[in-house]
Amino acid sequence: MSLRANRVGEQMKKELSDIIGRKIKDPRIGFVTVTDVQVTGDLQQAKVYISVLGDDEQKENTLKGLAKAKGFIRTEIGHRIRLRKTPEIIFEFDESIDYGNRIETLLHQIQFDEQQTESKDEK
Repeated sequence: MSLRANRVGEQMKKELSDIIGRKIKDPRIGFVTVTDVQVTGDLQQAKVYISVLGDDEQKENTLKGLAKAKGFIRTEIGHRIRLRKTPEIIFEFDESIDYGNRIETLLHQIQFDEQQTESKDEK
């Protein structure tokens, strides 16, 4: 990504967090955190990575609610950020948090298994 695309992405991330948190009143949209925004070099598309607190059903409902509000969100972004053309918004789940938690769980399990093995060897 270019420097300009990075700057636009960071600005969009800040504005999207505010819009989703304060402006959207859809009950399907739960507690959403915008974790990253990746804008293409030509500023035509923006992938918005979100993290949602809740189970899989709540996550899917949140994604549906955000998809329904996409036009409103894009209009708000257009008003807040001065660009010739507002990027098309694509919402995706940020799997990196779950991936990181899975790795941490596995590391703790390995450490626990090693401690169990060491205590058996001492006896």
